[in-house]
Amino acid sequence: MVDKPAGLLCHRSELAPDRDVVMIRVRDALGAYVYPVHRLDRGTSGALLFALSSEVAARLRTEFDEARVKKRYVAIARGVVPEAVRVDYAIPKAEGSKERVPAVTSVRRLAAGDHVSFVECLPETGRYHQIRRHLAHLRHPLALDSNYGTGWFNRHVRDTTGLTRLALHAAGLTFEHPVTGAPLSVEAPLPDDLRRAIEVLGLTGA
Repeated sequence: MVDKPAGLLCHRSELAPDRDVVMIRVRDALGAYVYPVHRLDRGTSGALLFALSSEVAARLRTEFDEARVKKRYVAIARGVVPEAVRVDYAIPKAEGSKERVPAVTSVRRLAAGDHVSFVECLPETGRYHQIRRHLAHLRHPLALDSNYGTGWFNRHVRDTTGLTRLALHAAGLTFEHPVTGAPLSVEAPLPDDLRRAIEVLGLTGA
């Protein structure tokens, strides 16, 4: 597991073939090729898995595909989010797709301030932009979300806290070890920029 910083792509793509990406950083640090297991959006920070062999990567991907990996995210959202809510709302399969697929996310409010909340999100499925779309569906979009967010709220959070990226962090993963089958949990601590934003926004108790 690596703790991905916000602002980096997970791996190279046709749109960004030469960018500084997490996969290459990990490869260079270990001196060995690594295999991506899943991905996080460029603006999202936190727990990201790589494997040292294609066989192990395939086993881990199967766990993700079969929804056997428990994922925990934390985020800053607009407004006072309900104390606990389960969002069962189909979303587009991919960007621009007309096909919709089932998606479920459990959301829990950890703290609330003035027109803002700090929340925990537990996606039960792994759809494209699932947490971002589901919070927007609740009318509580993520802070600094340029796709699904609210302009005035994004500006307020940016100007007040100095945060310049999507307010979403992959805090932890729980899965079966791909070789031993033993349960394994990994965590990524809250990064300094989000911690500072939470403090400035008065989200005490988070």
